[in-house]
Amino acid sequence: MNDENDEIKLEKVDDCRWRIPKQGKMNVDGLIFADDKMIETIKNDQSPQQVANVAQLPGIINNSMAMPDIHWGYGFPIGGVAAFDMDTGVISPGGVGYDINCGVRLLKSRLNRADVALKMRDIVNALYRNIPTGVGSTRKDIRLSIDEEKDVLKKGAEWATDKGFGAERDLEYIEANGCLKEADPEIVSKRALERGKAQVGTLGSGNHFVEVGYVAEVYDNAVASALGLEKDKITVVIHTGSRGFGYQVCDDYIKVMIKASMEYGIELPDRQLCCAPIKSQQGKDYFKAMACAANFAFANRQMITHWARESFEQVLGGGSGDMGLDIVYDVCHNIAKFEDHNVNGQMKKVCVHRKGATRAFPPNHDEIPLAYKTIGQPILVPGDMGRYSYVLVGAANAMNETFGSSCHGAGRMMSRNAAKKLSKGRSIAREMEDRGVFVKATGRTTLSEEMPEAYKDVSDVVDIVHNAGIGKKVAQLRPLAVIKG
Repeated sequence: MNDENDEIKLEKVDDCRWRIPKQGKMNVDGLIFADDKMIETIKNDQSPQQVANVAQLPGIINNSMAMPDIHWGYGFPIGGVAAFDMDTGVISPGGVGYDINCGVRLLKSRLNRADVALKMRDIVNALYRNIPTGVGSTRKDIRLSIDEEKDVLKKGAEWATDKGFGAERDLEYIEANGCLKEADPEIVSKRALERGKAQVGTLGSGNHFVEVGYVAEVYDNAVASALGLEKDKITVVIHTGSRGFGYQVCDDYIKVMIKASMEYGIELPDRQLCCAPIKSQQGKDYFKAMACAANFAFANRQMITHWARESFEQVLGGGSGDMGLDIVYDVCHNIAKFEDHNVNGQMKKVCVHRKGATRAFPPNHDEIPLAYKTIGQPILVPGDMGRYSYVLVGAANAMNETFGSSCHGAGRMMSRNAAKKLSKGRSIAREMEDRGVFVKATGRTTLSEEMPEAYKDVSDVVDIVHNAGIGKKVAQLRPLAVIKG
């Protein structure tokens, strides 16, 4: 355990929750969702200290929270959730992260696993050919002017569908319909615009991926049917974000927020938690710039969806409409949102930071698609490339306890450097193929860093969320083919 965490007192609340009692300069308690086994892993890095640090920020409401996929991050822990009062609270780039609106999109299909079994290598090759991957990747036939890029930043996924990358009906199944209306491209730096204009429609590197899989298990037949998920049917998961554009927006505004923290006399337990009052000019500007990056990411996933559909058409023939390659849902991970929540018995607008966490709205919420009103918002939780991913739906307790938030993935168990050391002398691609998963990546390094052993077992993470009543398990997806940067 790190020295910092030696001073962090953890109290077990129940089988799914651990409290960090309010102490020192904390304004609220910390709350970590974990079981006895998971908390021992969580204690091994600085993330509990980060939960306590976030609890010191002005205007924080109820608790500083962390989901079971928590691990150490920049400022906030990855897996961190915190809501702030609009009048007294702050907004922090560290509570969103560098990859703004890194998110996950799930496509369903009418294709049976048996229908594509002999074509899987061809499918993964087509995906790799059609979707640019890797650090600095670009697509040669997509070249935007700065003015065109600003259009992307204002319209998000709608820009992509207007250009023929998918259909208008896709927008209904994207969080916020694929666009944060507050986006203002005029306050984004020239450096961010330059970095972004060639990267729309690219996957990137690291833990970003496109995965072809199948529905392996169904836990709730009625909900799975409403989502269009049937056992042994083929699925596609797309995980990527705002690329170099979002990174630059974050980098630019960390500099702004360091100065703002001093200007407004905000005492920071960690410089990485630099922030500004939500209502300050700096706070407003950051939100507008962050919204631009969120819209960039929505457009990015929409374009990749189009090329994924084309890849299936090229290999299998026919149209993607015949295959039923439709969006189940698209959720954000790294984002701050203005939302209405019940705070001490009163409905209030608050600023919810979700850093490596997923929105999890329950049935009958106004912001989920009409088709899902009676079942709740889909929660998409990818695991590592060798095991499985999960689909859940939001539960009522998420609104009561976590400001409508859930986990976002498996969560790393080891650093990228440690994973590279462990994989030395091994062929991760060959090991994956031996497990029945075809993998294509730009380089060996990415595969080493993203090896299955580097991550927690996502089933352990999901079970905690399910048992805590903030999400409900619907289906398990297993991978057949993956492309990575």
